[in-house]
Amino acid sequence: MMCPMRFQSEKMKNGLNAKRITLDGILTALALIIFIVELQIPEIVPIPGVKLGLANVITLIVIFEIGPIDGLIVLILRIIMGSMFSGRIMAMIYSMAGGLLCYVVTLLLKRIVTKSQIWVCGVLGAISHNLGQIMVAVLITQTPELFSYLPVLVVSGMITGAFTGWLATFTVKKMGDRFGKLR
Repeated sequence: MMCPMRFQSEKMKNGLNAKRITLDGILTALALIIFIVELQIPEIVPIPGVKLGLANVITLIVIFEIGPIDGLIVLILRIIMGSMFSGRIMAMIYSMAGGLLCYVVTLLLKRIVTKSQIWVCGVLGAISHNLGQIMVAVLITQTPELFSYLPVLVVSGMITGAFTGWLATFTVKKMGDRFGKLR
């Protein structure tokens, strides 16, 4: 039989405590709500695949303020539940590919950017998200010509990524150390 103190210390080592799980759940729910609300907004430009990606604001905040594992949890849960709730199950494959590539790029950039430069991660993350989606589309459809659409998505990714990155930067600055207290 395991000693309660030993069990508790093992949970703390792994970072699995009720407070952190609750925080991840709340942030996942917030990202999911933003995603669902954004689906209701009419397209700003009539170009397929171009959207703001406002739920990424939450992912960026989580990665920078709470940690990369929590960011990955929030990202994956939001993509899975968002696809189920919106009825866009096939879109989950594209979103997962783009989201995971964006996540990796953000983690790499996190090593060199400050919290006041999160917008850089927003821009390069959005571009990598679009690249991941195009790569999956080419693999699924066996249509390499889809790469010709990439310049349009890069430009839109720069604009929307700058906006979402700026929102994340602004939120992190305004929140101060409040996330540190929540962990």
